[in-house]
Amino acid sequence: MTRKQRRMTIIGGSLAVLALAAALVLNALRDSIVFFSTPTMVAEKHVEPGKRFRLGGLVQPGSLQRGDNLAVTFEVADGNAKLPVAFKGILPDLFREGQGVVAEGALDANGVFKADTVLAKHDETYMPKDVADALKKQGHWKDDYEAKGPAGSKPAATTAQGNPQGAVR
Repeated sequence: MTRKQRRMTIIGGSLAVLALAAALVLNALRDSIVFFSTPTMVAEKHVEPGKRFRLGGLVQPGSLQRGDNLAVTFEVADGNAKLPVAFKGILPDLFREGQGVVAEGALDANGVFKADTVLAKHDETYMPKDVADALKKQGHWKDDYEAKGPAGSKPAATTAQGNPQGAVR
């Protein structure tokens, strides 16, 4: 073998080992990566009872019913389909009707999603009050925070063009 052939063999072997390692890592992670499915996706895929997955959508207004021993039932919808959810435990503080939710569990034989974990989603504009106050003092203020802020807060002052005063763009 010439030097060039040996070098190409080493490079080819290294690439093969690297590809094999990447394939093994991706195969191992495939089972641990869990995306959430919407009620429409669950209906289309005909998910069999007992298979674990995450269900995401909005809690239907008027569907929340509290029972004994922290038992809760509600419906999760995505605009096209609804799926009843049963959960036993303490719900997150941000959980409420009309709010986004992700529940992890499995369907039972009756088509009810039995959740063992419920996560409430909040919008991406959430900002703790201390951080908002610090940004105000520095002059770096997010323009729509006050408008979406807690009840009782006054809306941000705007200019004639509709832009908030002091907003950094």
